[in-house]
Parts: sequence; structure tokens; C-alpha cells
Amino acid sequence: MTFDVDETLKRISGKKGVKAVVIVNAEGAAIRSTLDHELTKQYGQLIASLVQQAKTAVKTLDDQNDLTFLRVRTKKHEIMIAPGILKIFIINIGRCILTIF
Repeated sequence: MTFDVDETLKRISGKKGVKAVVIVNAEGAAIRSTLDHELTKQYGQLIASLVQQAKTAVKTLDDQNDLTFLRVRTKKHEIMIAPGILKIFIINIGRCILTIF
């Protein structure tokens, strides 16, 4: 069985309430996105910075621990981030909750 990134992006993007799915590298450069180029660039850079700060905070509190998932909920959106070699984040509208893989 092969893993098809485009098919997975399409499947997740089709879920109710999902506004966008973006995959970026550690520096925030886009690898895949369902947003336009400018929004992808903006979100990618900001999310990469946020993830780095969260990782630092987790390590400062417990140097034996690592950040595995980050969820940010605002009045308008919810952003779920799965950091790793690549950062995958999903932007939801409203209170829809989505489980990734």
C-alpha cells in the first residue's frame, strides 16, 4: 500500500469545517497546501515560529519531553499542528474537531 499525499490532502480538506491543510518544513517553507501562495507563506512562517517556541517551552519545563501536537483555538479558527520532520497543520472553521491519521 502506498501513501498518496495528494489524496490524503484532498480527503482531509473535504471534511466538514476544514478550511485548509498545509504541510511545511522546519523553516516554514511550504511543501503542500490548499491555500493560495501568500497565505501559505504567511501561515507557514508564523506556525514554524510558534512550534519552535512551544518546543522550547516544553524542553525548558522537562528536558526529557518533546512536543508532539499543538492545538490553538481562537474565536474564529482552530489550528491543529503535528510537528515532526514536516509540520502538518489544519485550519478549521468553527468547532469542528478533526482527527489526523
